[in-house]
Amino acid sequence: MRISLYLPAQQKAALLAGIGATGCITALSLLSSHSDALWLMAPFGATMVILFGLPASPLAQPRNVIAGHLITAALGLMVAHFFGVHEWTLGLAVGLSIVAMMLTHTIHPPAGANPLLIMLAGEHWHFLITPVASGALLIVGFGYVYHRFVSGQPYPKQWF
Repeated sequence: MRISLYLPAQQKAALLAGIGATGCITALSLLSSHSDALWLMAPFGATMVILFGLPASPLAQPRNVIAGHLITAALGLMVAHFFGVHEWTLGLAVGLSIVAMMLTHTIHPPAGANPLLIMLAGEHWHFLITPVASGALLIVGFGYVYHRFVSGQPYPKQWF
């Protein structure tokens, strides 16, 4: 059942994007608070803007959301592991993340924050599984269901 609102198109789109983001972040937060796993991280807030505000964007597609977050998180972990956390390694990790996302056609701007988050917080390899992989998968699944049954926006344009 899709929501039918009698609002101008821009206001309706904004409201539906806000509702979608609210639901998705709430779901991730509830999973985190009711399990031993971490499901939420700050870059996911920026993912909400793209996934719910611009669902047709190439940056919002599942390949970009999932692979973008995984690639950049893995690079942040690798740079920290091999070179430590220093001013130059923070820059290196973000720079390498951009190169990797561009070469793999998985650009997802919110994922550019992952290396900084991981390195500054001192996260370990398990962070790649939860919250990065599990959270990104849940976000894409939530986005699919939400856009299919609530917003009526076609999402995704392509899976992979």
